[in-house]
Amino acid sequence: MSAPDVLSAPFVVDVLSVFCDGEGRNGNRLGVVREGRLCPDPADRQRLARRLGHSETVFVDDPERGVLDIYTPSVRLPFAGHPVVGAAWLLDLEVLDLEVGEVWARADGEFTWIEARAEWAPQRTLRQYGSAADVDALDVPPPGEWIYAWAWEEEAAGRVRARAFPGRGDGIEEDEATGGAALLLTARLGRALNITQGRGSQIMTAPGPDGVIELGGRVRRLGA
Repeated sequence: MSAPDVLSAPFVVDVLSVFCDGEGRNGNRLGVVREGRLCPDPADRQRLARRLGHSETVFVDDPERGVLDIYTPSVRLPFAGHPVVGAAWLLDLEVLDLEVGEVWARADGEFTWIEARAEWAPQRTLRQYGSAADVDALDVPPPGEWIYAWAWEEEAAGRVRARAFPGRGDGIEEDEATGGAALLLTARLGRALNITQGRGSQIMTAPGPDGVIELGGRVRRLGA
């Protein structure tokens, strides 16, 4: 007798939009499988993440301790910004448990913040352009290199225009909001940033002591 297809199980997947603008628009879609125990096999998780097609899907292995496992449509990630911010908002937890270690979270009005480190983020090519218009005019590059294109909108105020091109060839040609890349850019520039990415998503960062960076944004639920 063949084994049952775990992907045919009735998974409940919460769909969130993370790093929305002030009107609740834009943001990066995130799938959250709150009952990760129903899909324990990494290969099955990867297949489900590919089927869902979100930039990332996060599996919650322990909702009380906030144990998370993160997948893009093609690879597993030990850490990623928008899945952790989204999961912190959805689970209403102060501490999340990832492969990189404990991640502290807090709510502050309409924003959810996490404390993270730039070295947790996968390496990206941070490519500066002369103006926000130059970033807006970019075409999606061919697969191969993960590029975070950015330019100052207003340097004195820390306002940045950015777009992100994962280059993995897995159907995500442009990432709408990328927390990990925002951490890398914040560490490089050494200052708080207000980043407008993609169609108009908003990412906030604030460097702290000992290499810790706060990463924050708005989250809203799209469905389940």
